[in-house]
Amino acid sequence: MKEYKPFKEGKVREIYDAGDSLIMVATDRISAFDVILKNKVEKKGSILTQMSAFWFDFTKDIIDNHMLSTDTADMPEFFRQERFEGNSMKCRKLHMLPIECIVRGYITGSGWASYCENGTVCGIELPAGLEESEKLPEPIYTPSTKAEIGDHDENISYERSIEVLEKEYPGRGEELASAIRDTTIAIYRKCAEYALSKGIIIADTKLEFGLDDEGRLVLGDEMLTPDSSRFWPLEGYEKGKSQPSYDKQFVRNWLKANPDSDYKLPDEIIEKTVDKYLEAFEKLTGRKFDK
Repeated sequence: MKEYKPFKEGKVREIYDAGDSLIMVATDRISAFDVILKNKVEKKGSILTQMSAFWFDFTKDIIDNHMLSTDTADMPEFFRQERFEGNSMKCRKLHMLPIECIVRGYITGSGWASYCENGTVCGIELPAGLEESEKLPEPIYTPSTKAEIGDHDENISYERSIEVLEKEYPGRGEELASAIRDTTIAIYRKCAEYALSKGIIIADTKLEFGLDDEGRLVLGDEMLTPDSSRFWPLEGYEKGKSQPSYDKQFVRNWLKANPDSDYKLPDEIIEKTVDKYLEAFEKLTGRKFDK
């Protein structure tokens, strides 16, 4: 049996080259504030993979995506091990764009802090008088650069995103920038409306895109998971305050309240985090989680 080693490791994922495809494995690692925490969160990788698979299928009418299969029977023999079951996705190879596509439907987090300071979010001027966690009149697109592990992503303007893409793909910068912006917002609108019907508010999310060998835009990476999004329960939602969440904001809040933790979570926080992820998965997909 041929053995494989990851050629790329992110904060929570490992990527393997399977020749004509990639195998993307979501680990049980968890990150916050661009730091990998010392704990692992059991089941997390499988929940993320299966939730991404759900959303990729749900949005395939908007744009093609990189998912080929989540069944290890479709992967090289090496991946037919228990540690890869449920948390692995066979994907098309893409040339990933150097932009993270962030869309915000509600004002919260760093966006709220920026708005309180100068009335803008990532340089976009917003109406006066908004309250914390309030729904924005329209979703806003706030791209960022991609950072290496340990570094921070940098928020950039839409105009700057054109320059970044033009540098890498001469003659296509403006076309690609507008395409990923418009597609990101279209995906957010459809998914946020659906999630609302299931009792979950998607406050914001991050998407990533790549180009296939023919230069066509394809949705890649992960999609609308608790790691890449802010999920709030609809029940009890009230603007003017921070919201309870289904996502890793729960972890961020604990770390902020415990600055001497050295990025190690207590067991009860890990258990609550898993419960939050499971609840979000089951509400959104309408099915019980099965690794």
